Amino acid sequence: MLKKDIPVVQQIKHEVLKEVAALAFDGELEQGKDDIPYKIIPGSKARFRCCVHKEREIIRQRVRLARGKSPRNSRGELKERNDNQIVYVIEEACEGCPIHRFQVTENCQGCMAKKCLEACPFGAITIAGKRAHIDQDKCRECGRCSKACPYNAIADLMRPCKRSCPVGAISMDDEKKAVIDETKCINCGACTTECPFGAMEDISCIVNVIEDMKNDREVYAVFAPSIAGQFGKDVTTGAIKNALIRLGFDGTYEVALGADWVAVHEAKEVAENIDEMGFMTTSCCPAFVAMVEKHFPKLLPHVSNTVSPMVAIGRYIKAEHPKSKVVFIGPCMAKKAESKKEWARDAIDYVITFEELAAMMDAKNIEIHEKKEKDDASGYGRGFAKSGGVYDAVCNAAKENNITLNVIPQKCNGAEECRKALMMANAGRLNENFIEGMVCQDGCIGGPGTLLSVVKTKRELDKNAKESSIKNINDSLNRLKGKEVDLKR
Repeated sequence: MLKKDIPVVQQIKHEVLKEVAALAFDGELEQGKDDIPYKIIPGSKARFRCCVHKEREIIRQRVRLARGKSPRNSRGELKERNDNQIVYVIEEACEGCPIHRFQVTENCQGCMAKKCLEACPFGAITIAGKRAHIDQDKCRECGRCSKACPYNAIADLMRPCKRSCPVGAISMDDEKKAVIDETKCINCGACTTECPFGAMEDISCIVNVIEDMKNDREVYAVFAPSIAGQFGKDVTTGAIKNALIRLGFDGTYEVALGADWVAVHEAKEVAENIDEMGFMTTSCCPAFVAMVEKHFPKLLPHVSNTVSPMVAIGRYIKAEHPKSKVVFIGPCMAKKAESKKEWARDAIDYVITFEELAAMMDAKNIEIHEKKEKDDASGYGRGFAKSGGVYDAVCNAAKENNITLNVIPQKCNGAEECRKALMMANAGRLNENFIEGMVCQDGCIGGPGTLLSVVKTKRELDKNAKESSIKNINDSLNRLKGKEVDLKR
């Protein structure tokens, strides 16, 4: 199921998840969990770290996360489990990358201009032996020296995890280990993909999902439109549904159907409220909503009150099957946090990523086989997965339902664009009146739980959207006449 040319960190994560899933399916997880580190790291020769003992300890912490438990710290102490926190640091895996962000390299020519010296407002730059030196006690990491140097001789060595975090939630402790400030973290998962040592990881609920399937609970799977291409080129939604049923789910739905509902509801909401509110934002991306909640709280009233497509389809299934469990499958780690929200708990019980689904399927030796199934959703609903797709769907829903939208959109592609737009809005300087916020670059197709590159996923997604037999949003929803779903948060 997983490609062989993927990074080692991703391979190890897959191996751990697969072993945990296999033991859970067999009912032997408690007896066999302690053997997993020795199965993945056999023998006495280290593969990646200083010794096999450290490698196995890291695997032990990964097993804990795969079992839905927070990792222990490097002193063996249990970290307090915050139900709303999804991303954790595996301290044993953190290598304590260079702390000092700016360092003078051998490219320094000892030039006469000494622009670095002039640029530093803190007196941290000195010249000795014709070379520039940085006093790290005085340096405030403003970066002006690096920008001023004509030889690019001052290197920016910000730790990858810290650089990747769009909200400044990552810092270092006294032992140079990464620390996540949960009051700032939006659980976007960017750090999990950028840390080259795999020290940042998300907590999993695959064991809970497997246990419910084994205990004859009615369990439904709903999968995000960004699944296009994740399990092979030209793999259709019908083939995905077939594989999920064979894995043990009782039924499956495309989350894109929820997106069709959301598009219509949000079009009406925007048309009714945007003039009074001044501007509005989308609410589909949970990391974007968390960014507003934690970093721009005064803008919360401007966030759409429409639920995400995940919650919409979950509520529909719960209305049809009140005793069922609903599992969202997608590329997003922040969805795990969203499912814990008060307004989402009635709709979604568990969230797993494409990575976790691949491990579960490998554990059960499930292969993808083609099977013709009816499409659940329109191409517009499926298009929610890419940047600009939500706005396009809302506009089309408005057109189909004769709704007048007077909007000037700001389509934020990635965390930095989201942050900048929110800063402008916070300062009252936003020129647009409708923000589509997607924290992952290129939209959901760039999520941290994906298996495929963005370029390939976008190609498959566009094809999947175009080939949907349901061309319009209303055609999608008309098939469900009489089915009422509450779409308010």
